[in-house]
Amino acid sequence: MKKIAIVTGGSRGIGKQISIDLAKNNYKVLVNYNKSKSKAEKLKKNLTEKGFDIEIFKADVSKESDVKKLFEYCKECYGSIDLLVNNAGISHEGLITDLSAEEWDSIMNTNLRSVFLCSKEALKIMISNHSGKIINISSMWGVTGGSYEVAYSASKAGIIGFTKGLAKEVGPSGINVNAIAPGVIMTDMMNSFSEEEINDLKEETPLMKVGSAEDISSLVLFLGSEKSNFITGQVIGANGGFVI
Repeated sequence: MKKIAIVTGGSRGIGKQISIDLAKNNYKVLVNYNKSKSKAEKLKKNLTEKGFDIEIFKADVSKESDVKKLFEYCKECYGSIDLLVNNAGISHEGLITDLSAEEWDSIMNTNLRSVFLCSKEALKIMISNHSGKIINISSMWGVTGGSYEVAYSASKAGIIGFTKGLAKEVGPSGINVNAIAPGVIMTDMMNSFSEEEINDLKEETPLMKVGSAEDISSLVLFLGSEKSNFITGQVIGANGGFVI
């Protein structure tokens, strides 16, 4: 029997790879997107042509009304949910003194508020089922803090605190909550980096390489499976040793 997953921000980057790998591993996947409509439609077309079960839904997951519609659509399509991957997020680089309050709110709403809103809706179903898994995508900067990425670091650190607290709260209901803290991962978010800058990052990494989206999606598959049933409230770093 296929399990049902929602992946927020699932049409591009790490989220896209997570969506693909879940679909290939016997999940029915509802891919959330906000602005990347063409990429979401292309992803659905490619996967459905191969016989995989995937739906897409536009929602700004920082908005409560949109999140409610996303989960209503999930219930209409699939009737339930087994796995929520809170992946949607935006990055920002720059001095904190140059950051506007509006930009701060945007980062917090997209990266952290969305995790709260989506988890809250998913738990309405999971608690009734007495089962379910929530996986939150944080960042190594949420663990250590990143210069010129203070707001981003704060939002990702918030995800870690949220994960730990929620794991304790819903563990008695049979629900696992974990976080993944990626390091430098080669996605389109890295397009602004020069080859020299990427090589510098490789040299700072003990494994002497940067990560791939597959490195993160493989962790999602593990944490979403029965093999991780005794793991909850954990933050798993996938950073090549950049942060130890």
